[in-house]
Amino acid sequence: MCPTDSRNALRASICLAILGLSTTPVLAHAGVGAYADSFSSGFFHPISGIDHLVAMISVGLWASVGGGPRVWAWPMAFVGAMITGGILGFLGVTLPAVEPVIAASVVVLGLVVTSALNAPVWIGAAVVAGMAVFHGHAHGTETLSEEWLWYAFGFIAATFALHGSGIALVRVLQGGLPVRLLGGATAALGVVLLMH
Repeated sequence: MCPTDSRNALRASICLAILGLSTTPVLAHAGVGAYADSFSSGFFHPISGIDHLVAMISVGLWASVGGGPRVWAWPMAFVGAMITGGILGFLGVTLPAVEPVIAASVVVLGLVVTSALNAPVWIGAAVVAGMAVFHGHAHGTETLSEEWLWYAFGFIAATFALHGSGIALVRVLQGGLPVRLLGGATAALGVVLLMH
């Protein structure tokens, strides 16, 4: 279990990096195939893929570091755009380089967290929304059933939960250096994902 208090922030960052490096590409997306038709398979899809997991937590981290309306605006922008991407994926609309863009989003989100970039609300919303379309597309292409709506509700619920965990983590770590270290570890993980 990864430590979460500020005294162990460096160990938390190392733990996050190790977890990411130990995940194989085969485990990147759960729920593919016949089981991608339920709330639970939709819920566990973003949680079981390190790329989605870390990106969605990082949206919460960045929003919480920025504060103010960013705390709700950026997660809402992400979820709204993710739903759009999910519908596109479900309908069979192709997007270029989905997996590389998702990996790049991990790098970008890690960098904005580690730099504590205080972007205007609308710019941050546009950035996370652009990334979310690709995350949603990956979710949407992996449901093969008429029960796609339950699957969608699952990955939407998981996304909100992951954003919330990022927001809460900033509160637990009390911001500052511990959160920046997590951002740095996230960016490093994104580079590793890009190389695969």
